[in-house]
Amino acid sequence: MINAWPRASSWLVHMLTTSGAVFSMLAVLAVGRDSFVEAFLWLGAALFVDGIDGPLARIVRVEERVPWFDGAILDLVIDYSTYVFIPALILARSDILPPGLGVAGAVLVVAVGAIYFADTRMKTADYGFRGFPAVWNMVVFVLMAFDLNQVVAAAIIVLFAVLTFAPIEFVHPFRVKRLRAVTLTVTFAWAAFSILALADGMAPSLPVLVGLGTTTVYLTVIGAVLQATRPRAAH
Repeated sequence: MINAWPRASSWLVHMLTTSGAVFSMLAVLAVGRDSFVEAFLWLGAALFVDGIDGPLARIVRVEERVPWFDGAILDLVIDYSTYVFIPALILARSDILPPGLGVAGAVLVVAVGAIYFADTRMKTADYGFRGFPAVWNMVVFVLMAFDLNQVVAAAIIVLFAVLTFAPIEFVHPFRVKRLRAVTLTVTFAWAAFSILALADGMAPSLPVLVGLGTTTVYLTVIGAVLQATRPRAAH
């Protein structure tokens, strides 16, 4: 029984990862009803799972316990659904973008996201991301929360699509060591403001918008700041 526990714990982690697929399906059904608040709640649950399953997998050493099962591929499939495809679906069905451009914006997001997910150079040496890391769930969520002018929202979508291929780094809040304590604090603050925005039916108060906007800006630019201030290796 004791010897069986390591392999069982590995499968528990894999099942946790798989729950993201369930949340993805529930989010799709919510989008089909134009229940965008509910959809973002399910995407939030998937985001939480994605944040904890990686550290748990490393603690349990799943690659050693079940070497024939690739949890990284499982995670990648679910991530594309929750980070790219469903946010694109929300773009297509909502009024975030100008009339007639919702589907075009969604097509841009799914195409650019697919290319990024196949790029083996996406991870940097310190486990950050090279180029915008296709977190379209966060972009679309912020655009809906701020209810920006549709033309401005379209420009932001195009900007992040371009940044996907730019040599600019974006931080992984859990894995990049420099300023990790600060970045984690800001990440948790972003999550708290997001929950408040959802509780307000995606029509948040000014203080929530200020907090959400401030934390979003930090998470967007801190990777580039760390990149620009990284000590150069001596030759």
